[in-house]
Amino acid sequence: MNNNPVNTSRIGVVTPSRARFSEPLLLACGRTLSEYELVYETYGELNADRSNAVLICHALSGNHHAAGYHSAEDRKPGWWDECVGPGKPIDTNHFHVVCLNNLGGCHGSTGPASVNPETGQSWGPDFPSLRVRDWVHSQARLADHLGIDCWAAVIGGSLGGMQAMRWALLYPQRLRHCVVIASALKLSAQNIAFNEIARQAIQSDPDFAGGHYLSKGLVPAQGLALARMVGHITYLSDDAMASKFGRDLRSGTLEPGTELGAEFQVQSYLRHQGSRFSNNFDANTYILMTQALDYFDLAREYGNDPVAAFREARCSFLVLSFSTDWRFSPGRSREIVNALIAADRSVTYAEIAADGGHDAFLMPIRRYLDVFSAYMQRVREPH
Repeated sequence: MNNNPVNTSRIGVVTPSRARFSEPLLLACGRTLSEYELVYETYGELNADRSNAVLICHALSGNHHAAGYHSAEDRKPGWWDECVGPGKPIDTNHFHVVCLNNLGGCHGSTGPASVNPETGQSWGPDFPSLRVRDWVHSQARLADHLGIDCWAAVIGGSLGGMQAMRWALLYPQRLRHCVVIASALKLSAQNIAFNEIARQAIQSDPDFAGGHYLSKGLVPAQGLALARMVGHITYLSDDAMASKFGRDLRSGTLEPGTELGAEFQVQSYLRHQGSRFSNNFDANTYILMTQALDYFDLAREYGNDPVAAFREARCSFLVLSFSTDWRFSPGRSREIVNALIAADRSVTYAEIAADGGHDAFLMPIRRYLDVFSAYMQRVREPH
C-alpha cells in the first residue's frame, strides 16, 4: 500500500504565486485601495494562443489552493481536488487553471489581517467593505497580469458561482463559458439570517475587541468556532447528517438518570470543525465575506430584472444544482436558468440527485462529475 499522500492527487505538489498591483482599485463602496496583492495557484500549461485558461472562483471559506499539495507531507489536498487535475472534469491535460485567494481573504491576498501601508498596523475592521464586483475587477487585473485576454471558462460554486455570473455581465467579451454550481441570483432572507447569526457569534466574543483583536494579540476563537458550526450545519442535508452520525454516542450513555453525561458524535464533530476553522481563518475576513454574499444581487442595477441582466452576457452557461441543497436550493438555480432562457442565452442545466446538501458540489458524486466533464469537453472544442 502506498502511503505517500501526494500520489493520491494527480496534481502533485504546487507552489503558490503572488502578484502585486500598484494601480489603485476603486471599490464599489467608494473607497480606493492604493495597492494590493493577490495570491494564486496555477495547474496545467497555458497553450500558445492563450485560449485554454480557466478561472476558478472560490466560495466563502475557500482560497487559492484548489488542488494538489503544498508539500509531500501534506495529508489533505486542495479544496476542489476531486474536480481539478488530469482526467478530471477540469482536466489539466487540456486546461491552464488559475485559482486565487480573493481580495479581502486571509490566505495571502491583501485583507483585514494585512498591514495598512498608511498606518503600519493591520487593517482589521478598517479594511474596506467589498462587493462581488470588486473581486471580479481584481480578477480581471490578474488575468491582464497573466496575459489572458479571454477565459475559456469562469467556474464557481456557491459564492464562486455569483462571481462567475458577475464576470459574464461585467466582462462579457472575456469569457466563453460560465459554470455556475449551487448558486443563486441573490440570497434568500433565511440565508442572510444565518450569516447574521454567524457574525453576531464572532462579534459577541470578548476577544473580538471591536475587530482590533490582532493588535491586542487576541483571537476570537470561540466566536469563530460558533460561526463555523452554524454555517456547517446549513451546508449539510438532514439525510447526510443522519447517515454520517445518526444518534450515535461518542461517550456516555442514554440510560435513565445518566443522560446528562452523554455526548453525541455530531456534537464532537461540530466542535472539531469549529476549532479547526478558528485556527486558520480570520474573523474580520469572515465578516467581510458574508457581507459580500448578503449584498450580492445580480439584477439590482437592471431594474431587478434578471432577464435584462443576462442580456449583457455573451457566453454559454452550465448551471448545476443538488437535490438536497436547502441553502442554495434547485429552485434558485432554476431561476437562473429561466432568466437565461428568456434572455435567449445558451444554457445547459442539471439537477443532481445527492444527499450531501450544499457541500455536494465538493464531493465525488458520479453523475455530477460525468455532467461536469461532458460540459468541459464542449469548452475544449475550437471556438
